[in-house]
Amino acid sequence: LILDGEAIALRSDGAPYPFQDTMRRFGRVLDIDRMRAVMPLSVFFFDCLHRDGEDLVALTGAARFAALSAAVPSAMVIPRIAAADLATAQQFYDDAVARMHEGVMIKAAGAPYEPGSRSASWLKVKRAHTLDLVVIGAEWGNGRRRGWLSNLHLAARDAASGDFIMLGKTFKGMTDTMLEWQTRELLERAVTQPTWGVEVRPELVVEVTFNDLQASTRYPAGLALRFARVKGYRPDKLPADADTIETVRTIYAGQAAPHSTQAI
Repeated sequence: LILDGEAIALRSDGAPYPFQDTMRRFGRVLDIDRMRAVMPLSVFFFDCLHRDGEDLVALTGAARFAALSAAVPSAMVIPRIAAADLATAQQFYDDAVARMHEGVMIKAAGAPYEPGSRSASWLKVKRAHTLDLVVIGAEWGNGRRRGWLSNLHLAARDAASGDFIMLGKTFKGMTDTMLEWQTRELLERAVTQPTWGVEVRPELVVEVTFNDLQASTRYPAGLALRFARVKGYRPDKLPADADTIETVRTIYAGQAAPHSTQAI
């Protein structure tokens, strides 16, 4: 029997722990028994690849899901539905997010299992947040982005002090046209130019989408953006209009372990 699944740590209310907390359970050589008691792992399966001597990877998803349900207890199978319409799928997604999961996986019932690759037959749908942040620096790109300032240093505004507090970086979501424009604009605003890039006057506001926040000792904010990507610059906004660090902390306080997925 060969199954595909994941091990996650659940709170007493059934909500998953944050990903970074769950990862503390893996690769440990000390305090294993204590961590097992404090943060027990639960295993959930979402696919069946081999059963009773038969290779199932070429079968349809529907056939593999049926084999999975026959092979393991229902409590160990990721919840799923066969959605006949968008409203049903939306309700399933909303319920998953309400239970503090990251989102859902949408899978084509007629598709085979494709190990080691991503295709249109599997689609992860996750909730996202958006913030207007200030660019305080950028790093030179590599490869085809060599010669462009690519990796942006992003900061939220401290309403009390007026300072800008860094809480992450991103190089995702930018077109070549945007890279060319921002390289020119950031160089014009450079305060210092270390070998890695530039530190700039906090004058440009950028709209950033991200999945969630995690605690971090790496950044002054004590928080870090996860899976951040740029939607676009906001020339209509001044730095004083950017989102505050208090807003960021409110988002973090309101999120609860969004790091498991359910399947449709």
